[in-house]
Amino acid sequence: MQVQGKYDARAFLAEQMTRAQGLRLKRLSEEAYQPAQYARDLSSGEAARRIQVLEAEIELANSF
Repeated sequence: MQVQGKYDARAFLAEQMTRAQGLRLKRLSEEAYQPAQYARDLSSGEAARRIQVLEAEIELANSF
């Protein structure tokens, strides 16, 4: 994001996934055997979406 020709670090950091999201996503992606679902540069929204999908897949797999 740019503000008056300068990079706005606060806006960039606000969009990045949180440390907690990163840790959870990494654990879930390993548990679901889908390591490609984890990436360090995800936005907070994309991380939340992937966490939700992986949790649903794991829950479904555990129901069998």
